[in-house]
Amino acid sequence: MLGSGCKPPAAPQGPAMQALPVQTLAVSLQPVEQSSDYVATIKSRRSVTVIPQVDGNLTRLLVKSGDHVTSGQLMMEVDPLRQQALVDSQRGTENQKKALYQYNTVEVDRQRKLFEAGVTSRDTLDQAEQAFQNTKADWEAAVSSRKSLEQQLDYYRIKAPFDGVVGDVPVHQGDYVTTTTALTTVDENRDLEAYIYVPTDRSGDVHFGMPVQILSADGKVQESTKVDFLSPQVDTQLQGILLKAPVHSTAVALRTAQLVKARVVWTTAPQPVIPVLSVSRLGGQTFVYVAATQNGKSVASQRAVTLGGTKENNYVVLGGLKAGDQLIVSGTQFLQDGMPVMPMSAGPAKGAAAPQPGQ
Repeated sequence: MLGSGCKPPAAPQGPAMQALPVQTLAVSLQPVEQSSDYVATIKSRRSVTVIPQVDGNLTRLLVKSGDHVTSGQLMMEVDPLRQQALVDSQRGTENQKKALYQYNTVEVDRQRKLFEAGVTSRDTLDQAEQAFQNTKADWEAAVSSRKSLEQQLDYYRIKAPFDGVVGDVPVHQGDYVTTTTALTTVDENRDLEAYIYVPTDRSGDVHFGMPVQILSADGKVQESTKVDFLSPQVDTQLQGILLKAPVHSTAVALRTAQLVKARVVWTTAPQPVIPVLSVSRLGGQTFVYVAATQNGKSVASQRAVTLGGTKENNYVVLGGLKAGDQLIVSGTQFLQDGMPVMPMSAGPAKGAAAPQPGQ
């Protein structure tokens, strides 16, 4: 039995936990785009629907869908026989008026000479000059009528308005067409633009010159462009604001009315980025380990983080970390919160800028 002045011997302590060697990486800031993806429609700056200016049966169909046409190339023809008959008839009338005009030209000259010689009266000369003026006016009117009919005859020949590609041709040879029949379309694929509708709640964020990226089906950027048109009105059906951005991509052939994915970049701001493999998940929560100092020693500190999108092989961190934190990037599966560690620098992350002296 121990005396009252004696203390019990201290319980033996186990060996101290050894520090686990880990690689650390200083969290850096990188420019990160705040963006949204939308479905855009590719349209041509020069695109027309070909509609005839006259009624009649299609007698010639010289193009098919997908054909390349040049400006002025004949594509279709509406039966011109009736109009051609009118032109021929008017040409005959014109020739008749011309012959009479030519006769009166000679006659008035002859009457002038006879009047000067005193053979005929002034009244006879006046009648000759009046007949000359009348026949001249008749002949000129006949010429104008013939030219007008020939111009109308040209409407029966449907030509390409500019160089482009023929769209769908829903009509067939022999069909009766009117001035409301859509024969086909012609699109010029050189000057394309993307039509993008953004929600009205982003109306305060849109502006001229904002970056737009045209993406491929696998999410790769095909072309970077900028907004050059901002609609002052809201589309009543889509309840969106129309943005237009020119598209000049030659790497991938784009066609009018094609749907593509477009990424609208709202802002670009520096944010922390961390390697994908440094993130752990448990119960739906994402967290990382950072090397912190506790009682003069380095320990692993568990931090809950909020992640954004990915950039290359890194996550964008929206919350939970700040620039300069020493992120543990190796052996995370063996770590526990508060566990002693021995940090070793792993160098800058792939895609991150190396810190400059003094930073």
